Amino acid sequence: MNRREFLTKVIPAAVIGSTVGCSNKESSPAANAEGPEIHWRLASSFPRSLDIIYGAAETMSKYVAAMTGNKFQIRVYPGGEIVPALQVLDAVQNGTVAMGHTASYYYTGKNSALAFDTSVPFGLTARQQNAWLSAGGGLELINEVLSDFNIRSFPGGNTGVQMGGWFRNEIKTVNDLKGLKMRIPGVGGQVMSRLGVSVQLLAGGDIYPALERGAIDATEWVGPYDDEKLGFFRVAKNYYYPGFWEPGSEMNFFVNKDEWAKLPANYQAILEAGMAAANLWMTTQFDAKNPPALKRMLDKGVKLRRFSDEILAAGRKATEEYMNEESAKNPAYKKVYESWKKFRDEQQKWFATSELAYLSFVSPQS
Repeated sequence: MNRREFLTKVIPAAVIGSTVGCSNKESSPAANAEGPEIHWRLASSFPRSLDIIYGAAETMSKYVAAMTGNKFQIRVYPGGEIVPALQVLDAVQNGTVAMGHTASYYYTGKNSALAFDTSVPFGLTARQQNAWLSAGGGLELINEVLSDFNIRSFPGGNTGVQMGGWFRNEIKTVNDLKGLKMRIPGVGGQVMSRLGVSVQLLAGGDIYPALERGAIDATEWVGPYDDEKLGFFRVAKNYYYPGFWEPGSEMNFFVNKDEWAKLPANYQAILEAGMAAANLWMTTQFDAKNPPALKRMLDKGVKLRRFSDEILAAGRKATEEYMNEESAKNPAYKKVYESWKKFRDEQQKWFATSELAYLSFVSPQS
């Protein structure tokens, strides 16, 4: 059976079934799977307390173990336990770990094109991002960039459209952003910087202390479920939407290319399937758990506020300027950007015809 047959026939049954719950070789339908004993370490950028984002890597690990009769085991380490949370790419590149779970846009300082592997402002939603990566040629382009780092990237879970973040004070105009100290990564940080924000990049576990002691005035993270866990509502009551800089943020599995090449073909296919299962799992978890989390925080006095059209328009203008500048100076960026932009424009026309037209009518807020 070739890999395509494996992914299209065997994996759906494994994903739908209960093999993840198997704890021994006798009870696992894959107990007699051919292959060697392999033990990998995976470094995550995320703390264990964020059970969905961190949990996607554990979900993948359980699938891989179950489908190999526990022969291929991947141990997941939270951010900071093996390497600092924002150094996962380096750890995978130099072979400290075989695998990582992170967000590629944390590493735009190495190559700005990596932002497209996660999310860019006014870009693709979760479904559109997965479509571009998996069926629109995006992943091939990203992996060309990551080949310089001896890494292959795979989709590792999408958060969906994120929120615009937590602000101590109400933000009405672009002038209100000037001088604001805000934690925000990726191209979103570049855009906010152009709007006058003093941008900081902090790992998830470091954000709340910085917000609490006033080292930052605002922060964004993901959405209601994670934000409630991190407790931002206790120190900043203004919760803004939409997170225009992250309309569908894809987390990313990084695999060291040398370690990947050592895997038997069936293990490669199983690992791909486990990552695909985790990718779907994260999105469904956030979609199910964000609405009740938002309600709980609103009941505690959080003020839900929409960014003004002035701020959204300024953000889009700054985004276009940044992307054009990067395209002019970085050939790798230009190559990815041109593919991505064509795909985005086609997707937005289609979704405006289908999804948006439907939701604008049925939404309670319409």
